[in-house]
Amino acid sequence: MTNEHTIEERFAALAEEMAAVGGVALSPGRTGFGSGTLRVGGRIFAMVSGGRLVLKLPASRVSELLAAGGGLPFDAGKGRPLREWVALADADDATWRSLAREAATFVGR
Repeated sequence: MTNEHTIEERFAALAEEMAAVGGVALSPGRTGFGSGTLRVGGRIFAMVSGGRLVLKLPASRVSELLAAGGGLPFDAGKGRPLREWVALADADDATWRSLAREAATFVGR
């Protein structure tokens, strides 16, 4: 899959792939953060918001991604960035998959 697909198509493909990982589930519909979230152990680790993939990662990893230009701060509309959440900049599908796996592992601990 290339970045020529819509964000929704890319997220659906990611969700399908991640569903093969034990304990990962797609929660459709509206939640506090947005429509359609990936969860592990009932906890959100990935979602689409503002036309970007948003992931929950350790604060240090979020800082690395922000510093490298690979991500943008995510504030969930609250006006203050959440330290363990990052909205990915224009990342390819391989980066999405890799970081989503990291996020699932982080949240599943």
